[in-house]
Amino acid sequence: MKPRKAAVVFIFITVMLDMLALGLIAPVLPRLVLNFLGGDAPGAAKMFGIFNTVFALMQFVFSPVLGVLSDRFGRRPVILLSNFGLGLDYVVMALAPTLGWLFLGRVISGITAASITTGTAYVADVVPPEKRAGAFGMIGAAFGVGFVLGPALGGLLGNADPRLPFWVAGGLSLANALYGYFVLPESLPPEKRQSFTLRRANPVGSLTLLRSHPELFQLATIQFVGYLAHEVFNVWVLYTIFRYGWKEGTIGFSLALVGICSVVISAGMVPAIVARLGERRTLYIGQFFGAIGMVFAGLARTSLFFFLSIPVMMLWTISSPAAQGMMTRRVSESEQGELQGAISSLASLAWIFGPGVFTFTFAFFIDQTRGWNLPGAPWYLGGFLLFIAMAMATRIPRLAANPAPATSVSQAQL
Repeated sequence: MKPRKAAVVFIFITVMLDMLALGLIAPVLPRLVLNFLGGDAPGAAKMFGIFNTVFALMQFVFSPVLGVLSDRFGRRPVILLSNFGLGLDYVVMALAPTLGWLFLGRVISGITAASITTGTAYVADVVPPEKRAGAFGMIGAAFGVGFVLGPALGGLLGNADPRLPFWVAGGLSLANALYGYFVLPESLPPEKRQSFTLRRANPVGSLTLLRSHPELFQLATIQFVGYLAHEVFNVWVLYTIFRYGWKEGTIGFSLALVGICSVVISAGMVPAIVARLGERRTLYIGQFFGAIGMVFAGLARTSLFFFLSIPVMMLWTISSPAAQGMMTRRVSESEQGELQGAISSLASLAWIFGPGVFTFTFAFFIDQTRGWNLPGAPWYLGGFLLFIAMAMATRIPRLAANPAPATSVSQAQL
């Protein structure tokens, strides 16, 4: 099967637009919640936290569902329906007359945004195993582009009308669905599809696949630890305000630098590094630099040294594509959707628990009543987690040249 080049480009655009749409509404959603609650800031903060938790829960529950649906019916219909549903959801949020309607929109967006899971499975279908890490790096670059452009554009549009970013996000998603209808071929032939079962589709059952192969379970554990460490970014704004007295402009510039580094490293460096070092070494070398960068960020006493820590820290970006490439080699072609759904569920679990871990760590170690002042503590914790992940990655054996992945969970467990 020789998919058209436009199809792979479409997956890149889909991921980028999904992240761009999410970024567009990020600066204005808290303001809308605050308006609905009549300016009650503490109440708005709690409600916004609930919004984020529910979004992560929807990702946790429905990422494996969409992944298994794509294993049964093919990638194309799931991707197109998700994009169409996401576009309509943003329209609903733009028109929301009450907080309840806005909350419903957030629930639906958590479900439909899981299309990235199916997009990643599509890439695994059409890209040879030895080139998948580089392709997953391009997906990481798409995340970075959306991360840079989305909040900046959303802030500008929101200054004119806080509901305008929702309209723009909806238009982009609907246009993407229409574009995909004409250019996106199916990547999974009927003879390679699997039946839909609730055991595979529920988030707990989907994780069973990750236990079907010892090395796959090791990689999944490493990925989860990495996802958890990534949640240290939740203290970015609070940390830089507390320690360096940054204003909104400097904070925005620093986050844009994070996104730029992510794009450059994911798109420009991952394929070359994997080709030279292999996926396994790329995995733990990236984790090493991520850990060093986080420790550096925690130690930085000035804004300059904190900025210098960013490119070092973001070299960690090379790790995730390498890990995903290694994981796709250890399952059959008919299980790629289920695998990506399980990986997304791991990430969602980190989104649920991680923010609290790092924000409470930060709060605990700057509490003057306890007699200490260690604002870098959350960064040290993140670095420690990455050092653990790196040590685990060095223990994964090299895969044979032509591995024979488990064709199903049940066979692997016999």
